[in-house]
Amino acid sequence: MKKVLLNHWSFMRIVRLLAGIAIIIQSVANKDTVFGIAGLLFTIMALFNTGCCGVNGCATPIQKTTKTTEEISYEEVVK
Repeated sequence: MKKVLLNHWSFMRIVRLLAGIAIIIQSVANKDTVFGIAGLLFTIMALFNTGCCGVNGCATPIQKTTKTTEEISYEEVVK
């Protein structure tokens, strides 16, 4: 758990954390609970380095192909 919180901080993770904190502060100032829940969501996503799909949940698997490419020959057409 400590490893997840302290390692691999990217630019977008910092942006999500700052956005979450700013949203929470704004929701407290406006006394808006729905906005506060959104701020908590952004903050939790940043702290645990997850997204809506989880860690690499939206990534597509890499397909390994053994298909070789064929050489294409071109003919020059002159008028």
